[in-house]
Amino acid sequence: QVQLVESGGGLVQAGGSLRLSCAASGSIFSINAMGWYRQAPGKQRELVAAITSSGSTNYVDFVKGRFTISRDNAKNTVYLQMNSLKPEDTAVYYCVVKRGGISWDQGYWGQGTQVTVSS
Repeated sequence: QVQLVESGGGLVQAGGSLRLSCAASGSIFSINAMGWYRQAPGKQRELVAAITSSGSTNYVDFVKGRFTISRDNAKNTVYLQMNSLKPEDTAVYYCVVKRGGISWDQGYWGQGTQVTVSS
């Protein structure tokens, strides 16, 4: 089992920044990829950004240039730096980690942290 503890959500004005953190513990030796999903009210959950153990990153188009995902393997922590936030970024953000060869849905999910961007 893997436990995830998220932090860093909150309320920010449009154009502002937030940094989300997610610390993993437990059976982390099997973890390869770490990522962040989000779910806005009335919308489907969507992958925002992901990073592999080697540091390769992937972003969804609507956050490219604004969000940066990074990880500290020594601390088993993944971060999401969010800049130039927009009201449409308002959502619950979930940290997800998984081993190779399985889908994100089959990975370990955090409890979620609310990000609210006011206009």
